Amino acid sequence: MKELLLLFLSAAIINNFLLTRFLGHCPFLGVSKEVGTSFGMGIATTFVMVMSGIVTWLLNHYVLVPYGLEYLQTIVFILTIATLVQFVEMVLKKHIPALHRALGIYLPLITTNCAVLGLAVMAVRESYTFIETVVFALGGGVGFSLALLLMAGIREDLRETDMPEAFRGAGVALITAGIMAMAFMGFAGF
Repeated sequence: MKELLLLFLSAAIINNFLLTRFLGHCPFLGVSKEVGTSFGMGIATTFVMVMSGIVTWLLNHYVLVPYGLEYLQTIVFILTIATLVQFVEMVLKKHIPALHRALGIYLPLITTNCAVLGLAVMAVRESYTFIETVVFALGGGVGFSLALLLMAGIREDLRETDMPEAFRGAGVALITAGIMAMAFMGFAGF
């Protein structure tokens, strides 16, 4: 149990996909302008990460490895992720249309989010068990959501700040992301 907690905390904070592994920055910079939208994107990404971790683990252990098809891992993982993202998009469009509109193009981009694919590949590379893969995926999703929410909160506050025009928008967002990344790397002792 202790090992699973450490794996969760490692994926969420110490080895955060966005801020220490530098995976998945497209939605990080694009959606993190408002806390509400960031929360929705974080939940959607966490769901896709957990479900893709489960499905890719099952496919890898019960189809790819037994039949010597490991060379198809990347293709199978991407197809699995794309299918899950389509499912999330359909659910949001039907049940939460405001969030679907707010996420815009960034929702289908979860399909190509390297953090989601990286999670599946890392779980295979580390030879995680099924439970370890689920915990790793949940930790990765929580860490992704945490980074999005922190960035959105900071960006909302920065909109009200008096700063030179050159720093407004993308400039201050990139500086903020860099400072956040340094802070999260401190957890790992870099």
